[in-house]
Order: sequence, then structure tokens, then C-alpha cells
Amino acid sequence: MSYAISAALQAAVFTALSGDVTLAGLIGTAIYDAPPVVVDSTYILLGEDEAKDRSSGSHKGVTLDLEVNVISDIAGFSTAKTVAAAICDVLIDADLPLSRGALVNLKFLKSRARRGASPEQRRIALVFRAILDDGSY
Repeated sequence: MSYAISAALQAAVFTALSGDVTLAGLIGTAIYDAPPVVVDSTYILLGEDEAKDRSSGSHKGVTLDLEVNVISDIAGFSTAKTVAAAICDVLIDADLPLSRGALVNLKFLKSRARRGASPEQRRIALVFRAILDDGSY
């Protein structure tokens, strides 16, 4: 197993989301790896993940559950859910080129929408499952 592919996946996800016209219309360039100092009204936060070994006798592989969060200070869930839907449209079954290894499959796994304290009034955590191949031994 190798966790080394996780950075390549995150970079590819960032590139795919950043290049989507629909998302740009909804949030502009508000896609982050760490919470921003100046909070946009609605933004995407990448990051947390969980990896599990999928190696075989000849190949190094990993299953990586990647969390993509929509965070919004706009009352109600409508805006956050619209952004979450656009994220799903971009990522589900996407064929993302990686700088290391290969993406075998990317699927939606689960989500959780919840209310939070101000300024983070709404948060939707989307979890995507990626199956990654890091080549042969």
C-alpha cells in the first residue's frame, strides 16, 4: 500500500472542481485546502481522507475515502445543496489524470448535511471513494 497517491488525487480533484464552469458561477474560486482567513459566503474545503490498503501480490493500491465539504454562511440549505450537487456532477465517475499512479474508479459514498454555529451556518460533507493503483511491485 502507498498513501503517496493521496496528494495526487487531491490535486486532481482541486483541478477538476476549479475548472468547472457551473461551480465557478456558484462560488467563483472559493476552493480551499485549509479554512480561509477571510470567509467567503459559500466555499469548498478539501482535505480529510481515510485510506485502506488494496494491494495484491503484484500491484500497490489503495481505497481512499475523500471528504469534500461545502460550507456556507447563507441561511437555509438551498445554496449549499446546489453547490454539493455541482460537485457531484464533476466528480462522480470522473476520469481524473493523476501526477502519480492511476485513478481506477471514483464514486459517491455518502453525505451529511448539518447546521453549525455562525459563521459556518451550513456544512455538507460529501465523501467520495476512490480506488487508486500505484503500479506494480
